[in-house]
Amino acid sequence: MNHLLVENKDGVALLTVNRPKVLNALNEEVLKELRSALAALEEDSGVQVVVLTGAGEKAFVAGADIAAMANMTPSAALGFAREGQQVLLTIERMRKPVIAAVNGFALGGGLELALACDFIYASEKARFGFPEVTLGIMPGFGGTQNLSRLIGPKRASELVYSGRMIDAGKAHEWGLVNDVLPAAELLDSAEKTARQIAANGSLGVAAAKDALVSGLNMSKEDGFRYESTLFATLFATDDQKEGMAAFLDKRKPDFKNK
Repeated sequence: MNHLLVENKDGVALLTVNRPKVLNALNEEVLKELRSALAALEEDSGVQVVVLTGAGEKAFVAGADIAAMANMTPSAALGFAREGQQVLLTIERMRKPVIAAVNGFALGGGLELALACDFIYASEKARFGFPEVTLGIMPGFGGTQNLSRLIGPKRASELVYSGRMIDAGKAHEWGLVNDVLPAAELLDSAEKTARQIAANGSLGVAAAKDALVSGLNMSKEDGFRYESTLFATLFATDDQKEGMAAFLDKRKPDFKNK
């Protein structure tokens, strides 16, 4: 991979978009590498959680690569948008949680990438926005859909239509990010939470993610039924037996993820 770094440790994979000279901007090659890397991490039994971040101190991902988009035809633009959406859907459909550690600018496609993650930790230096309308276009990687579902249509409309940026404090106030941290503590905090998740039964975590993500597209009654079905299937696993036995024995569980 030319534009990504992957580091695995203690069940946690740190996946870094590594184009700091262009603020980690997304082009077609980066999108394809992201899909490939995420698919490989999904299949890696040694990885339980992924932390996604950007290289350098300025940007998580500052957006799509404008130089690569400037002369696109409508047909090419459709293909580019669909490729970006597939990366987001890959993240959402992964059984493993993905945490975004936003260390700087998360704009346009970068914010869309963060929104696809299960939750977001932000540096105090982080800035969020959809500047696409200032370029005569609009978000195309699923941002209009994911943002409105997360923070509501009124606030999403304000952010998308204006093209302005908000700081980490406002993003936290609006429910866009889970926590705001000093820049020096961001990755440590994200990885600490990732390790806490990785220590749990991965089958239970995967089922919980399935229920949370899938339930957004169901009625509440259908979501309840889906949740109870997933809940019941876990009682056929060794992890359920081990987890409850460990609780009763007052010891730490030894999950085997089966």
